[in-house]
Amino acid sequence: MKFCFLLIANIGAIMAASTGASGWLRGKVKAVTSGDCLLIMGSTKAEIPPEKSITLSYLMAPRLARRGGVDEPFAWESREYLRKLCVGKEVTFRVDYTAPNIGREFGTVYLGDKNVAYLVVAAGWARVKEQGPKGGEPLPNVSELLRLEEVAKQQGLGRWSKEPGAAEDSIRDLPPSAIGELSGFDAKGFAVANKGKSLEAIVEQVRDGSTIRVYLLPSFQFVQIYVAGVQAPSMGRRPPNPTVVAEPEGTTNGTTNGDDSGEAPAPLTTAQRLAASTASTEVPPDRFGREAKHFTETRVLNRDVRIVVEGTDSFSNIIGSVYYPDGDTAKDLSLELVENGLAKYVEWSANMLDVEVKIKLKNAELQAKKEQLRIWTGFKPPVTNSKPIHDQKFTGKVVEVVSGDCIIVADDAAPYGSPSAERRVNLSSIRAPKLGNPRREDNKPDKFARESKEFLRTRLIGKQVTVEMEYSRRISTMDGQNAVPVMNSADTRVLDYGSVFLGSPSPADGDDTSSAPSTGTQPKINVAELLLSRGFAEISKHRDYEERSHYFDALLAAHSRAEKAKKGIHSDKLPPVMHITDLTMVNSKKAKDFLPFLQRNRRHTAVVEYVFSGHRFKLTIPKETCSIAFSLSGVRCPGKDEPYSSEAIALMRRMILQRDVEIEVETVDRTGTFIGSLWESKTNVGSVLLESGLAKLSSFGLDRIPDAHVLTRAEKLAKQQKLKIWENYVEGEEVTNGSASESKQKEILKVR
Repeated sequence: MKFCFLLIANIGAIMAASTGASGWLRGKVKAVTSGDCLLIMGSTKAEIPPEKSITLSYLMAPRLARRGGVDEPFAWESREYLRKLCVGKEVTFRVDYTAPNIGREFGTVYLGDKNVAYLVVAAGWARVKEQGPKGGEPLPNVSELLRLEEVAKQQGLGRWSKEPGAAEDSIRDLPPSAIGELSGFDAKGFAVANKGKSLEAIVEQVRDGSTIRVYLLPSFQFVQIYVAGVQAPSMGRRPPNPTVVAEPEGTTNGTTNGDDSGEAPAPLTTAQRLAASTASTEVPPDRFGREAKHFTETRVLNRDVRIVVEGTDSFSNIIGSVYYPDGDTAKDLSLELVENGLAKYVEWSANMLDVEVKIKLKNAELQAKKEQLRIWTGFKPPVTNSKPIHDQKFTGKVVEVVSGDCIIVADDAAPYGSPSAERRVNLSSIRAPKLGNPRREDNKPDKFARESKEFLRTRLIGKQVTVEMEYSRRISTMDGQNAVPVMNSADTRVLDYGSVFLGSPSPADGDDTSSAPSTGTQPKINVAELLLSRGFAEISKHRDYEERSHYFDALLAAHSRAEKAKKGIHSDKLPPVMHITDLTMVNSKKAKDFLPFLQRNRRHTAVVEYVFSGHRFKLTIPKETCSIAFSLSGVRCPGKDEPYSSEAIALMRRMILQRDVEIEVETVDRTGTFIGSLWESKTNVGSVLLESGLAKLSSFGLDRIPDAHVLTRAEKLAKQQKLKIWENYVEGEEVTNGSASESKQKEILKVR
């Protein structure tokens, strides 16, 4: 307390030092508490400059109501005149006299070259007191004030209005205050009725950097607003003053409006002292709590603001966005606080805001942390399990869709058939529904998991894409969750994440346009953004300083659009159920029983799910709701560990994996594998293998194959060019790719 008295005693000296002149001081009007009283702060560069409360000498404006009271006539208009005239303006002032018994200072204030007291009296908003300080001589300007007052009376200006009923009409009809548990104010009903609306208000008090109390206009409802999305440091708690009776919370005018002859307040009663003794002890403000409060005060206190009601919390506190004027623009108070390191981003209340505002707040906090501004001084970034990937951009063709957020791309720059030719890419910053494990009953697929993968398959498979690798993340192999950095490397694996861009689809697709930058003349679509906009994926919840997509803002916007439209996983509807009978997991007898159903129609549309070898695949036939093992009739590729086996598999992966194909089923073998012909885009796949020298044609049953002449011609061309397995071919001689014993075994056939 001693420090506070010393500070107050030196305020005048500090403010005088800012001008270099004795007597006259310079400052900026921070607030106007009544029609004759201003709060002026010094012009120093200190974080919190000194302040003075100056009552205009020899003036008395009408008194504003305190809680539960009634205005004097024209009190609000008087305060409004002085507020609009002076708040936020640079002024010059001096202290004329003081009233120590009430702790008040009276002075003369100039706005530019105009005496503020003259302006107030000339407008008729205050009366002049001829009596000055006790024992002192009146100032020379009192006569001019009296002359201006007489002119205002004659003209009926301000409080001297001669219109009938003007005085009664000027008294505000104040509704009960909405602050306090006993106010009876329905905060939730108010928030529902006004959600999203822009309400005009005047800020009367600043409780802390992110909590203000305002008068809503024109109803004069007094409410407390918590700024949405942020939380400033607390101002602590002060114990009640043991020598004075506390003012009711929410008082707009704690002064006596120019009455310098008041007596000291009466001492507390026994009951009041007992209540004060049981009150909570003092809690000091948090670090930078005073700075945050001052920051907010200098921008919104006694200013016209716009309040956008966002909602309420579980304690019925009103949460809202606060916009204040700054020149020709309106600034967001929450964003300003976060950018200057005076408030933290708060997720639960930020969820009430539009996604664009959330993005700005989150990015502003990250920047403040990097610069270690104010509350983030000494902040150390947490250790994460992700690392950035720099300068890795490539183009390629999508050969497989693993899930709704993972694809395999064949890199155009890598040699064909090399181990690095196919790269696994996880889409950055999104999570698609998990497909589960069909072999385990307790691990069923998530809602819309199949639709998410199918959506990606139909749009990406076989398409040329551009991939920008962005970061890698170490995850646990035990549960698939993010691994802590100290985890044993044997229990983890590293996944690479990137953004994948696809050329613009045709207008018939109806896909949402992407905000991703375009390369060249053809616009590009961010695949992750496309998934999110259709409701087939969720946004990943990244920790601070954790690597994320370079296009994270666009992803958040797409996710927000899908949530509002209730698409996909955000809807209440369940996806259509599709039961697929997997004939690869049953005995061969059941597969044989299914053969007549597949022979009813000559051709079936199927999707290639997996490539076991160059000539054997797993297919799903949607119309027949089954999955089968399928082998090409009359075509045989090298077996496992034989030369050119891996090349045959690679060729088929790039050509038909996850593509829509057509098949004709001829028969089924004793292992339950169906045998027949397969076409992709009207091209017989067997002929491609034969023409590439990666397969041989078996003469057994050749007469049953529809395209037998095509297959024979393809093999003949490969033999003539001596491709792959025919590299040692001599016409008229049998060519082998292995030892003599292997050749002999291949010549022995068991037939029935």
